[in-house]
Amino acid sequence: MLYRAYQTQADMMSPLRLGAQFMGAALWREGTERTAARQMAARMEVFSRMRVTHSRPPWDIRSVQVDGEEVAVHEEVKLAAPFGTLLRFRKDTRAVHPPVLLAAPLSGHFATLLRETVRTLLRDHDVYVTDWHNARDVPLWNGGFGLDQYTLQLIDFMEAIGPGAHMVAVCQPCVAALAATALMAEDDHPAAPRSLTLMAGPVDCRINPTGVNTLATSKPIDWFRKNLISRVPFPHAGTGRRVYPGFLQLSAFMSMNPERHKEQFRKLYEHLVEGEIDKADTIRNFYDEYLAVNDLAAEFYLETVERVFQTYDLPRGELTVGTRKVNPAAIRRTALLTVEGERDDICSVGQTVAAQDLCPNIRPYLKAHHLQAGVGHYGVFSGSKWNTQIYPRVRETIHAAAELL
Repeated sequence: MLYRAYQTQADMMSPLRLGAQFMGAALWREGTERTAARQMAARMEVFSRMRVTHSRPPWDIRSVQVDGEEVAVHEEVKLAAPFGTLLRFRKDTRAVHPPVLLAAPLSGHFATLLRETVRTLLRDHDVYVTDWHNARDVPLWNGGFGLDQYTLQLIDFMEAIGPGAHMVAVCQPCVAALAATALMAEDDHPAAPRSLTLMAGPVDCRINPTGVNTLATSKPIDWFRKNLISRVPFPHAGTGRRVYPGFLQLSAFMSMNPERHKEQFRKLYEHLVEGEIDKADTIRNFYDEYLAVNDLAAEFYLETVERVFQTYDLPRGELTVGTRKVNPAAIRRTALLTVEGERDDICSVGQTVAAQDLCPNIRPYLKAHHLQAGVGHYGVFSGSKWNTQIYPRVRETIHAAAELL
């Protein structure tokens, strides 16, 4: 009922937003020298942009600097699965770079949230990314998708890339990435990652609990199941599938700091009225990404809440994938880098570095930790400090492991 009510409201508002978009564009074409016309056009645009979308934004990475030369970048599908695509960003260059799988979070937004991360990695690496699909677009006959399936999908993606690849996990997939690496190590899998970088991920949520952790433990798992899970309504391809709707997660995120979002839309209006298009574009681009939501399969959401945030299966040595218990101590030949942000209020200091203690058999010279001062959660994988201070450590880990192992 919740999803259907949301869909009905969205369908009713859609003509109004399209009308506002058309009127705003027409006013800009008419010429906006007149203050009243410019103000009206700005109002129409702000109103039309205050909407949730459900399609992945384009990656829009067309070129990158490699050794001082601008080279073209092409998106290629390496492997397509029902719930995600292994996407490769192929560069027009003869330079040979180590292959890297970037494991993107599946937490209400699309993998394009890591656009800047991909663009930076492309300078020195052959980059692949887990491009997760919107669960509401996956037909029921494809079955479910839980934490086990996510972990096994990472293994399938590493197999598709082949031996010699590395894995970088950002935020929520750190648990699955560590589990996949452990299973592959135990099997002596030829495609096991040569290095594993875990960035701001909830490996052990018992350490320095954040507001997110407190919320996850404040209610039993049945409460989440009864209050946050809905069935996808007709006419979407996944009609009938049980999901945690992306619009609910977005609402939770925005409710944490509603005044900031109000202020941003007010600034957008002011920039448009003043003709400051570059400043307006910065806000436009952010909200085009932020308001694009990705529904999660109910199994994946509930299992993540319960097994990662409530019962702490991985750090307690109780995490399983299917019938197999995950044993991080099996990892011996994979270099490990953990990265945390000093001001991270989603995944606090201590939660990611905990992976170091879970992997006692990795040789000391293959283990490293980086605590970045002055950044919050998103600053770990985007922004100036990611580019100038964190990324060099990631690159160093990958290239050193490629030579040592």
